[in-house]
Amino acid sequence: MISQSSSRFLTWDQLNSIELGKYSEQIKFLALHGLRWGEAVALKQEDIYDGLVHINKSVHGATKSKAGVRVVPYVGHFKKFPKTRKPLAKVLNANGVNIHSLRKTYAYVLKSNGVHVTTAQRLMGHASPMVTLGIYTAVLDDEILSTGKILIDKYMNQGKGSSS
Repeated sequence: MISQSSSRFLTWDQLNSIELGKYSEQIKFLALHGLRWGEAVALKQEDIYDGLVHINKSVHGATKSKAGVRVVPYVGHFKKFPKTRKPLAKVLNANGVNIHSLRKTYAYVLKSNGVHVTTAQRLMGHASPMVTLGIYTAVLDDEILSTGKILIDKYMNQGKGSSS
């Protein structure tokens, strides 16, 4: 379960377990690539090549910042986005999240797989790693519990079974 104090997002397992309707591919694409809505709407099939998604524009013209011009590994699920976010928002809102939550899902996937924060910063198009750390990283309750178990196993049980 997601901690009350954490920002709302879905883990990949949670995302795969809900019915996403006809915009399933677009929702999964956002969660696996971390694009902002405006970047995703402006994306064309020609922007995906050599195993990378080349992000260099937004529906508004330029990306949000210079750091927004970037490449991210292409994981799949690209399908042209609708011009309005309403159909995706409807599905996501029914599950307690919004479109921006999918960027947080992406950040959590990166963190959970050991991607360093400065790499995550570049993948997400942030000018500073502090933005990535402060806004997009989240900790689930079970991570705190598993960390406690690791520490207990390593330090509290150290020396048990050996004679001194």
